[in-house]
Amino acid sequence: MTLYPKLITDVLATVMYPGTKKNLIESGMLADDVRIDGMKVSFTLLFPKETDPFLKSTLKATEAALHYHISKDIEVEIKTEFASKPRPEVGKLLPQVKNIIAVSSGKGGVGKSTVSANLAIALAKLGYRVGLLDADVFGPSMPKMFDVEGARPYATQIDGRDLIEPVEKYGVKLLSIGFFVGKETATLWRGSMASNALKQLIADANWGELDFFILDTPPGTSDIHLTLLQTLAITGAVIVSTPQDVALADARKGIDMYRNEKVNVPILGLIENMAWFTPAELPENRYYLFGREGCKRLAEEMHVPLLAQIPIVQSICENGDQGTPAALDVETMTGQAFINLAQAVVTVTNRRNKEQAPTQIVQVNR
Repeated sequence: MTLYPKLITDVLATVMYPGTKKNLIESGMLADDVRIDGMKVSFTLLFPKETDPFLKSTLKATEAALHYHISKDIEVEIKTEFASKPRPEVGKLLPQVKNIIAVSSGKGGVGKSTVSANLAIALAKLGYRVGLLDADVFGPSMPKMFDVEGARPYATQIDGRDLIEPVEKYGVKLLSIGFFVGKETATLWRGSMASNALKQLIADANWGELDFFILDTPPGTSDIHLTLLQTLAITGAVIVSTPQDVALADARKGIDMYRNEKVNVPILGLIENMAWFTPAELPENRYYLFGREGCKRLAEEMHVPLLAQIPIVQSICENGDQGTPAALDVETMTGQAFINLAQAVVTVTNRRNKEQAPTQIVQVNR
């Protein structure tokens, strides 16, 4: 018997691929590399991804069809290639990102997301390449703060992988689960679902080269924090709190989480938000609504820097709601406050990298 390419393709046209419910030829899965040497035949089948659930069964069905329709004596070698390469393993994610900064708070309502958004924009204004991940899966607020609620990120193929393109606004690359769920829809997910979605936004996105990757984490300590610590080597954390005792008590817990010996993420410093209230018509006046310099005392107690004291100014809230964060206007008092914060974060990050070893990803033994 003489083998020839059309004989092979005719047989492959009898093998159905469950993924498309069409045969291998109609599905475009046969590469242009059929090789025949006597009774030996080799070729490559193209699959969508390495984790294709129909891969093994399709290979077995293909080999069985060749033996049935041609000869039991035929020697078959089937190679496989994949349209989408597998996700890099943990520890090799984001190789082009220099610094990963977690913005954290012990409790909600202290302005952590506002600080995250303005810090990212201020870093971009200083000339750094910045990415911002809204890791608050159950309460995403970055799409509104950046006025991109209608954005729907698309995927592009890069180096054989389908990667989500972050939304770019104000010089910041941004991704949020809020882009993929309705803004009026509650995210009713179990912890594992939320963690998997977060991993996808980290590992399956085209973040590219970044000097700073800012993580806007959820308040408190949760599965999301553990997922981040198990997925990324976080350069350091900044803790946001108001000066009042209730917030400071929770801030201590956030600090303890990162300083835990199994986590060991450096605390870069504290940010005191809502430090005082200054009326627009009386810019020299300060009213300490939530206590005075509570974060400053906590920073001294914990032996970490106080990076900034951000006042309560009506425009900060209004600008956040309008999608034009305060850091965009460096001529204002609040805009300059966030520029100063960004400069402080750069300084402490450089010092941390010079004096301390790189952070290791948290290993969890089950």
